[in-house]
Amino acid sequence: MSKVIIISGASSGFGAMTARELADAGHAVYAGMRDVGGRNQKAAADARGYASSNNVALRTVEMDVSDQDSVDGAVAEVVSEQDRIDVVVHNAGHMVLGPTEAFTVEQIAEIYDTNVLSTQRLNRAALPHLRERGEGLLVWVGSTSTRGGTPPYLGPYFAAKAGMDSLAVSYSAELARFGIETVIVVPGAFTSGTNHFAHAGRPEDAAVARAYEARYAGLMDRVGASLAELEPDDADPHEVAAQIARVVDLPKGERPFRVHVDPSDDGASTVNAVGDEVRARFYERIGLTDLLSPASRNPNNARG
Repeated sequence: MSKVIIISGASSGFGAMTARELADAGHAVYAGMRDVGGRNQKAAADARGYASSNNVALRTVEMDVSDQDSVDGAVAEVVSEQDRIDVVVHNAGHMVLGPTEAFTVEQIAEIYDTNVLSTQRLNRAALPHLRERGEGLLVWVGSTSTRGGTPPYLGPYFAAKAGMDSLAVSYSAELARFGIETVIVVPGAFTSGTNHFAHAGRPEDAAVARAYEARYAGLMDRVGASLAELEPDDADPHEVAAQIARVVDLPKGERPFRVHVDPSDDGASTVNAVGDEVRARFYERIGLTDLLSPASRNPNNARG
């Protein structure tokens, strides 16, 4: 069954790939991106061109995830055109590289805003519609860095992705009785095929960065090179989009809580399995096992 899907951060990388993959699967996809008439004008034109060439329902929608009014407007536009939203894909994110101390407080706040607070803005705009229908799916694009190997010089990004993961886990239980399902997709460190590393932010405090370089000379380049060496030759970031499309098409109640897409195998799948099992057992101990899966659709909450 065709679904109406909104994706944040869909101008490039996993977001753009996912938008095309879901549109190819027959869904009505809204690729959220900011400044579609300016910096992302080409990305928006490419999306429209893809839709036209492949005869799929892929549209762009103006959405600056750092601005609640912009996010509200994007969701309102989708609902106005489609009368519903079925799936929200939290994909917006930004990576930074460098010694953690060299990032200003304001920089770290901005990193947290993009990777974590953006999901709250989109949830507050979209969830009322999903709750009213008693149906829906949240897909959170996380990172193996939350529980896998954590090389240095990526601290602010790792901390933000861990925050997003914690929100996703909490939301999963709090939305279960509304019939809303949660899937956390966990990509590994794809060093090619996306702009994740190429567009990574750098610390503003140059003096502190130089102090670290004196003791850790070349470490930043070494981290990138080492991650690239771990990555198999056949690692394909499109697999992340393919896995998102797969879980979207699975029947409600049969979707996995987490899906790891980590060709380098940094250990996150092992640790997450333990953590998620501990969570499930704790819910059993406190008598809340119903929150581990979405409730069946409540006809009293459904429209039409």
